[in-house]
Amino acid sequence: MNKNKQYRYVIIGAGMAGILAAIKLLDAGKKNVRVYEKADRIGGTWRENTYPGLTCDVPSHSYTYSFEPNPNWSRYLPPGSEVQAYFESVAAKYHLEDIISFNEEINSCQFIDNQWQIVTSLGHTDYADFVIAATGVLHHPRIPNIKGMDSFKGHIFHSARWDHSVKLDGQRIAVVGTGSTGVQIVTALADRAASLCHYQRTPQWIMPVINGEFSEAEKELFRTDAAALKRIQNDPELEANIERFSVAITEPDSAAMHEIENIVAQNLELSVSDPILRERLRPNYRAACKRLIYSEGFYSAVQKPNVEILIEGADTIEEYGIRSPDGTLREFDIIVLATGFEADRFMRPMAITGENGITLEQAWADRPTAYMSVSIPEFPNLFMLNGPNGPVGNFSLIEIAEQQWHYISQLMALVESGDYSKVSAKQSALNDFDAARVIAAKKSIFGSGCQSWYLDAQGVPATWPWTRAQFKEAMQRPDISAYNLS
Repeated sequence: MNKNKQYRYVIIGAGMAGILAAIKLLDAGKKNVRVYEKADRIGGTWRENTYPGLTCDVPSHSYTYSFEPNPNWSRYLPPGSEVQAYFESVAAKYHLEDIISFNEEINSCQFIDNQWQIVTSLGHTDYADFVIAATGVLHHPRIPNIKGMDSFKGHIFHSARWDHSVKLDGQRIAVVGTGSTGVQIVTALADRAASLCHYQRTPQWIMPVINGEFSEAEKELFRTDAAALKRIQNDPELEANIERFSVAITEPDSAAMHEIENIVAQNLELSVSDPILRERLRPNYRAACKRLIYSEGFYSAVQKPNVEILIEGADTIEEYGIRSPDGTLREFDIIVLATGFEADRFMRPMAITGENGITLEQAWADRPTAYMSVSIPEFPNLFMLNGPNGPVGNFSLIEIAEQQWHYISQLMALVESGDYSKVSAKQSALNDFDAARVIAAKKSIFGSGCQSWYLDAQGVPATWPWTRAQFKEAMQRPDISAYNLS
């Protein structure tokens, strides 16, 4: 074995996780690192989404890299533009532009002779000893199949492809979709639109939050007192709340879950005065079965006289508006599709071929899976950040990615030592892991009886079904017996 080999590292994607991987590799003294990014700048989902009202629902100081706290957040829950600016500033600080190939998508990866052969959209062929897939989860917009969409004579676009050339003030606007995005857009546009219809086939539970601003004195304290900045980044009260929420998800009959249900139910009862509207806004499933939505203004927005909540679907789109199932035609100037993303795509549509000619499509024929959410059998030296079955329920994905990187770096070290040339999860380990995961997932709040983007094609929650603390523990050290090493 060659213990002095200079290894080549390729990272797919320059969003939050790709930036993290690049920084960690450079900090570890790795020289041969390349990031391929399909867009013209970094940022991932925060680059793609620029809709009015865009807000991160994880507290700002928790939504930072552990090694790069930010004293300048303006609010408790930061606007999307600030999150994007944060990632841009971190990328600039570490000079990542020197190693990123922008506007170059990866078309295929094939494992040949213990190396990954990579072909890009520009026809460039690269070779890597390690591939880090940091493609994210929410980057392929889900476009609903609504009859007549092409006939609409106004403006129609997905929330992740916002058309900023379109005038919003004084317009008749329809928002289709009730996730966090739909809620944020409706809240932001209620005072701007002449009329606003929110098509919400399935209402959402709303967790109240006060999105207060940080004062200039507080920000100055954070700039000048590193200990104060670190304290708010690792706020013990917030940490306890997150862990309690994590327990609630895994134990639907726990006191923690009943507390959440009481809070959101009381929020609805006390915030919405009209009993008819209140019932339109009342979900028929348990709180947190879908990803909880945090909002301080949605219930106020939907009670404005120019806002209408519709509980039927957008049945047909015509030249001038949307016709409901009862035959009513409502005319609009703008239709916004806040309909989410294809959450099961991950690295796809890239053509990825591992050992023995197995393709990713074959490996994922039933559902996207990865051992501990990072390694796929027969795909050596390829690791995923925020891959299938990881924790995604109202947690900071930065924290999750950092824990995964701690785990992945130990697997790479087995090869970097020169003792082995490749490492990948054993199929038996994945089978055992996934069997246990499916059983636990069905018992979690996500499996309690609602439709959500957490569910895979078999209706099984695709998320990590155990607690946040258990995930952190699992990421401390790989079980080497679960891996093929050669």
